[in-house]
Amino acid sequence: MFDQQRTPASAPLARRDVLRLAALTASIGAIGTGGLLSPDRAQAATVPSATSLTNAYSFLAGQFDQYGTGTALRLPSSYKGGQLAGFISSFAYDDALVILAWLASGTAADRQRAIVLGDSLIHAQSTDPLGDGRTRASYQPDSFRAGAAPEIGSAAANTGNQAWVGMALARIFGITGQRRFLDAALRLATWIQTTGWDGTRAPFGYTGGRDGSNTPITYKSSEHNIDVGAFFTMLGALTGDTTWTTRAQSAYSFVAAMRSSGGWVWTGTDTDGRTINTTPVPADVQTWAYLATGDVRYSPAVTWVINNLMTTDAGITGSSYSSTDTSKVWLEGSAQLALAVRARGTTGDPALYTSLMGNIEKAQTTSPNSDGRGIVAASTDGLLTGFGDTYSASLHTGATAFYLMAAKGYNPFRL
Repeated sequence: MFDQQRTPASAPLARRDVLRLAALTASIGAIGTGGLLSPDRAQAATVPSATSLTNAYSFLAGQFDQYGTGTALRLPSSYKGGQLAGFISSFAYDDALVILAWLASGTAADRQRAIVLGDSLIHAQSTDPLGDGRTRASYQPDSFRAGAAPEIGSAAANTGNQAWVGMALARIFGITGQRRFLDAALRLATWIQTTGWDGTRAPFGYTGGRDGSNTPITYKSSEHNIDVGAFFTMLGALTGDTTWTTRAQSAYSFVAAMRSSGGWVWTGTDTDGRTINTTPVPADVQTWAYLATGDVRYSPAVTWVINNLMTTDAGITGSSYSSTDTSKVWLEGSAQLALAVRARGTTGDPALYTSLMGNIEKAQTTSPNSDGRGIVAASTDGLLTGFGDTYSASLHTGATAFYLMAAKGYNPFRL
């Protein structure tokens, strides 16, 4: 029930088969953090070595520069090596994470890379064949060039993906004050509101968007509504328009309705938009609910991940993806959990943060297909998500970007 278009199947595929498969700046520091520590005030914690972080940023830069350099518009391939050797698609969700990781670094060079990648996503949005403000699940970076519409890999327009791209663009605007980034973010937000809001079928919230045939996705995802809540909260802060803040609270109300009696968050609803989908239970909804809201009521959801999804595989210990398969480590999820416990800071959290980050750093050099720079998606091939996707031990921009954000104490959900 999640953004299935953001992750490829792990089986080897022919290249083209795969290709066709996902002035306000100053006020930001005054915005309330709802109980979470802002990145510059995050609790003191042992972070990975400087060499590890430098190498991880080098991986992102290398992926970005495969099809251009400097200010040339381009996207980075999301995966490299292993079972996904030859896979070149760039997932918009991953691209948003890369932007955020670059903004977290604080260097002028990485900020410039973030701006170019942001402009590239705006180009994809502005040249989309439907021209209604959406972006697509994935694009083909080898077809990307200014002045022409990039080739679409997966045509789906999932609500959560729109929100992640919007958050990345909003943050670029918050740092640079360059209006085109806010305008593009507002177009994405308007598309989400127009296409996704369901105030008819309780629990009310945002539906899944549009599939590759532009057919409405009728389920409501907790993940999507967390993303929308965070994105619209940012827009409310950046524009001063309380309409976005009100809409954000509507999205968060859906997430609250998905809280189980045991403290974890259900994945969302079935396609009827009403019936709660109780299986599988994923990791990211738990950690994201806490990171996005800062609400202590979601602290038990973080604890649920620790108690139920932690596993060890190939010498690496961390979080698996969901209750479907706890045989392997999902490295991006380990970084998400690390960031959540760093923000939470309760008894045992600093030690767990250090352990999680140390294991990801170890995976950087010891996992199958590792290159000493990027982070693989899974500790070994074949991690089942429970949502129709399979992660492999291929280097992944998304996992690498979340690792860097966790190291920097950078919460992507909150300004």
